[in-house]
Amino acid sequence: MLELVCDERDWANTAKYPTVSSHTSPGEVPLKVDDYEILNGLQYTKEHEWIIVEAEKCRVGITDYAQKSLHEVVYVDLPQVGKQVRQSEVFGTVESVKAVSELYSPVSGEIAERNEKLVQSPELVNQEPYGAGWIVIVKPSQLEIDKKTLLSAEGYASYLKELTKKK
Repeated sequence: MLELVCDERDWANTAKYPTVSSHTSPGEVPLKVDDYEILNGLQYTKEHEWIIVEAEKCRVGITDYAQKSLHEVVYVDLPQVGKQVRQSEVFGTVESVKAVSELYSPVSGEIAERNEKLVQSPELVNQEPYGAGWIVIVKPSQLEIDKKTLLSAEGYASYLKELTKKK
């Protein structure tokens, strides 16, 4: 599986939050399945969360597929900093005009930071699911073990192709 380790300054500079291009090399095109973008350098869950390892912490968000399936996000229930999370267990919810969806942690650990911008602007999840719409940062407790169950961009693309065929 792919692991992209970013210097914290990558996230701290340029408007604090990255854009999609922050995870792709110059000239690299994100993977596409139908109308859904999948970024190289991230790892994914089958519940449609993404994760990137940066300076021994993991930034977590939802995928382009997830945000488009939800439609207009109106509220994000964020966990408290310090909360312990376990891989594949619910740590919050995302509410839209269409539905409420649970958020599943890609890794076990402790919530180190939450995206407070989502309190006032939950639509960031729709506008920049791989950027300013990130949800939490987790300090992992067993990253090497947890990474074994995550999907690479290519693996998630294959999973999404199968999933969208069924619809």
